[in-house]
Amino acid sequence: MPHTVGEFGVVLMIGGSIPGETKVASIAIYEEVEALNYDRANMYAAVLFVITFLILITVYTVNKRFAKADSL
Repeated sequence: MPHTVGEFGVVLMIGGSIPGETKVASIAIYEEVEALNYDRANMYAAVLFVITFLILITVYTVNKRFAKADSL
């Protein structure tokens, strides 16, 4: 997951999307900025931020519970 959230250059250079079928979030944001659709780019970035934040909280919580279980 970390690579799909953070990768931009590699995806942009190699081509990480099939037109009309798939699109990586970072490329969607980039395309909206290129088209001067800043409101939509900001919305995509906010959604990406929230999803990433929720995943990190979940991973942190699960790791903390397993650490407590291991120490018992």
